[in-house]
Amino acid sequence: MHSYTDIAKLFEERFITTLPFPETPSTLYDPCRYLLQLGGKRIRPVLCVMANELFNEISEDAWYAAMGIEMFHSFSLVHDDIMDNAPLRRGKPALHAKYGLTSGILCGDVMNIYAYEQIAQIRKALPQVLHLFNRTAIAVCEGQQLDMDFESRNDVRIEEYIHMITLKTSVLLACSLKMGALVSGALGDNANKLYAFGENLGIAFQLQDDYLDAFGDSSKLGKQNGGDIKANKKTYLLLKAMENASPQQRREAERLMKMDTEDKVATFLAIYTDTGADTACREAVALYSKRAFDCLEDVAIPSKRKEPLRELANYLLLRDK
Repeated sequence: MHSYTDIAKLFEERFITTLPFPETPSTLYDPCRYLLQLGGKRIRPVLCVMANELFNEISEDAWYAAMGIEMFHSFSLVHDDIMDNAPLRRGKPALHAKYGLTSGILCGDVMNIYAYEQIAQIRKALPQVLHLFNRTAIAVCEGQQLDMDFESRNDVRIEEYIHMITLKTSVLLACSLKMGALVSGALGDNANKLYAFGENLGIAFQLQDDYLDAFGDSSKLGKQNGGDIKANKKTYLLLKAMENASPQQRREAERLMKMDTEDKVATFLAIYTDTGADTACREAVALYSKRAFDCLEDVAIPSKRKEPLRELANYLLLRDK
């Protein structure tokens, strides 16, 4: 069995050296290469290949599935950055910031199409894989729309937030794992348990992100705390704090959300602590983490073969940056 590091290295070499883009028009494909060569942890394609190796030796189909997943994920990042007006991606200018809005839209479109080109080369279980991939792509779009809808709402419930992050973040992790299983020939309960593992892992991962943005070590994060607070994002912490807040705390939070004062972050952190939102968020991370590991435990494969997936999940959930 390969470790996450081993598979990430193998994937990176294959992905970057076999990018399918032609030379012309360079104004379309050079920006695509720019984004894809920015790197990243490649978590989703690695999960796909690791799930494949649970059942058999890594197949060529698994690499095609992994490349399609990463291409789709990259497309979604380009369009997310445009919608969020984000200037940076992985510390470098975002694609639309570097090449212009029109390039950003068109490059995202063509990367999405090339994702399907990769998927189309899969030979085993292609109908099931394609159905899963399509349903996942639709869910990601729905999640992004809900995230934008929440910006103008003051009545978002925690259950709605969990549903949104499930669609926007978790389902692609879940899809990656299930696709790896499907192209190995694994069907039924094993493939579904891996999907559930990925879905719960993704929820826990996002909730951990919410917590770290507020309470993480800024020296390890590489940025100042409170980006979500400054942007008035509807995170688990904010929603739980508003749910538990006294009338005075609620008024203070609502006042701060209309302003950009120097003490905004510090005051919100105090509200999160005083209302128990910080503790509730950590407990939610623990809950969804346990659900994830329980699902992985239920996959009918010798425990030793699942160890690389356990290690990767622990790395994602126990990180402090």
